[in-house]
Amino acid sequence: MHQRLPDWIKRGIIDTEKTKFVRRILKKHNLNTVCDSARCPNKGECYAKNTATFMILGKICTRNCRFCSCETGRPEPINFEEPSQVAKAIKELNLKYAVITSVTRDDLNDEGSEHFANTILEIKKLTPEVKIEVLTPDFQGNKTAINKVIQSKPDVFNHNIETIKRLYPIARPQADYERSLEFLSYIKEHSPEIYTKSGFMVGLGETYEEITKLLCDLKKHNCDIVTIGQYIQPTKNHLKVEKYYTPQEFENLKLVAIKIGIKYPISSPLARSSYKASETLCENNFSNTYS
Repeated sequence: MHQRLPDWIKRGIIDTEKTKFVRRILKKHNLNTVCDSARCPNKGECYAKNTATFMILGKICTRNCRFCSCETGRPEPINFEEPSQVAKAIKELNLKYAVITSVTRDDLNDEGSEHFANTILEIKKLTPEVKIEVLTPDFQGNKTAINKVIQSKPDVFNHNIETIKRLYPIARPQADYERSLEFLSYIKEHSPEIYTKSGFMVGLGETYEEITKLLCDLKKHNCDIVTIGQYIQPTKNHLKVEKYYTPQEFENLKLVAIKIGIKYPISSPLARSSYKASETLCENNFSNTYS
């Protein structure tokens, strides 16, 4: 039975001169955002604040995760001008903090890692003061690919664990739970100054014990920042929502994460990987006032 969206999840449409300005900049530079592709409920709010999460390497993903609304199939050729286009858009939007993500590109020998690195370097060249967060796929565990991104020195390196281990065969059959954990450990081991980050959804049928185990695993693998948000079914063809967690339950999960030792847990119904990401990094010190 389909569950109705609770009031604390609903978001109104925001359409202002600022949101139109962001759309114009994105269109001018022919750029994609995960805000659009993943049908993010926070898109209007973020656009109204002159920000967006840039999605590089095209709009078509080589995987078919059953929670994600990104298009799947045969990916487009790489646009080698994209790194400079992203950098120009960041400068025109006057961003102080930029988040770069991508679809998964298992079709590429380097998993798209060089394109990530080039994007980071172009941003640093044009706007060296901008803090950069990347949210990458798992690169199929390719250490050479991970190293390419590490060597370009993002401020935050994010890779989402997405859900508990038991649900991987259902939610992300082409991914591997342990591989994602090892990905996070590898970043911290080879570049301790980079903040590591991961995120996961609740509402897919997981138990509190399984969430606790996931948080323990993230702590064990040296993850600094963890985002916890409510899964919202993008279309009827995606996994259905088993439970809508209340704001108080999200607050309780945050307390559990703190008790486990996660330095910077971000837990709320509409928390997403890059939502208000800039508020977690201020002059190289994290603030625990994220909401």
